[in-house]
Amino acid sequence: MKKGNTRDVILHTASELFQRQGYHGTGLNQIIEKSGAPKGSLYYHFPNGKEEIAIEAIKLMGHHILESAREDLSEKDTAIEAFQHHVAKIADVFDGKACVDGLQIGLIASEMASSHESIRLVCQSAYENWQTLYTECLQRFDFETERAKELAVVINSLLEGASILAQTNESGWPLRAVAKQLPALLVH
Repeated sequence: MKKGNTRDVILHTASELFQRQGYHGTGLNQIIEKSGAPKGSLYYHFPNGKEEIAIEAIKLMGHHILESAREDLSEKDTAIEAFQHHVAKIADVFDGKACVDGLQIGLIASEMASSHESIRLVCQSAYENWQTLYTECLQRFDFETERAKELAVVINSLLEGASILAQTNESGWPLRAVAKQLPALLVH
């Protein structure tokens, strides 16, 4: 078994697998095997099974992304610089990697939103948290509230789409293309 708290090990393993293979492509036996956790501990920590693990995994991924974004966006003096820095940091992670752990929930969101309301809601919450952070950042740089909210949705959408392209291409280039176009978007 990997080192760490059994619940955390199961959760991190499941997060990686869900991001790489999606919800339907990931089985409980695979989570058990990859984590090295005893089968009983999976059901002890997650009595409601795979859906509960997915919900907790999405929360974990969402929190990770939110904290990284918060740090990235606080390091620059203008909205353009802050968002370009944030996007560049994400792009760097995608270069040459077939799987990007902790960076996206898009696969599981698109796969499960129409069939599992509880998973849809937790994905919605993650996206809303990121958009709230983006809105707050834009407001800090004197963007009007409604425009900041709309731009936050646009930026989040661009990042999700570019992340899918980046993962497919094993290259951060699609995200760098987004970063390059941000000055045109973030005009006052």
